[in-house]
Amino acid sequence: MLSQLGEEAKLLAGGQSLIPLMKLRLAQPSDLVDLNFISGLDTVDKGSDEIAVGALARHSDVADSDVSGQVPILRDCASGIADIQVRNRGTVAGSLAEADPSGDWTPVLLTLDAQLHCLGSQGSRMIALEDFIEDAYSTVLQPAEVIRRVRIPIPPAGSGGAYLAFKRSAQVYATASAAVQLQLQLQDETCRQVRIALGCVGLTAARATQAEDFLSGKHPSAENLASAAEAAVEDAQPVSDVKGSAAYKKTLLRALVRRAAERAVRRARGEQLEGGHEYV
Repeated sequence: MLSQLGEEAKLLAGGQSLIPLMKLRLAQPSDLVDLNFISGLDTVDKGSDEIAVGALARHSDVADSDVSGQVPILRDCASGIADIQVRNRGTVAGSLAEADPSGDWTPVLLTLDAQLHCLGSQGSRMIALEDFIEDAYSTVLQPAEVIRRVRIPIPPAGSGGAYLAFKRSAQVYATASAAVQLQLQLQDETCRQVRIALGCVGLTAARATQAEDFLSGKHPSAENLASAAEAAVEDAQPVSDVKGSAAYKKTLLRALVRRAAERAVRRARGEQLEGGHEYV
């Protein structure tokens, strides 16, 4: 249908990004292709080595899934998005396809090395999330191509992660956010497979590679976690806007990365912790 209707046609899944844009006349699609009548797309399944999130899986589906209990960073993200109405309608795949730089899912799934299974008129392909988003609100999806599912590798034993987003209220996008996922070696309790991603600080969410490199192979002491947070701030390129100045956002990021890393380490040690979004 997308091929027949042309590039001005848009997909409708949860509609939590598209409908507000249409109300503001910032989006005026020629046609809407509703996916909600297609069965089998709303699943959150755990395989032997990966989690598969279907194109119509809602934020609340992920939050309520047993899978997110095994990978707590997923619950951190899903359970704190907007309010219950949005979580019951909005989809993970739709959020990624929208590529809003203030979205919650991209930094979280960057730390999990997620891949997107996409389908189009030319067939199917797998795209790493870090290669999927090109710029703010811009992805590599072709005009008649859709996300079929999001594939998330299951972290190895001894892993832990956490996501923190700082918001003025539940209904608004975060001023800044940080996601941390890592593995602790049992022998010497040093950090391995460190992934740190920052959100709401540029045109796209981005990995904080300097911070990852610094923490990799080191013991997660308070001093080392603080230094990793400092390195993450050096990677960040926030811009001043109505939510705060660039300097303010860097201060937020420094605290968010450190706190998320502390929670990730505690979860890697086996602690059961609640986490997620923080409000002014």
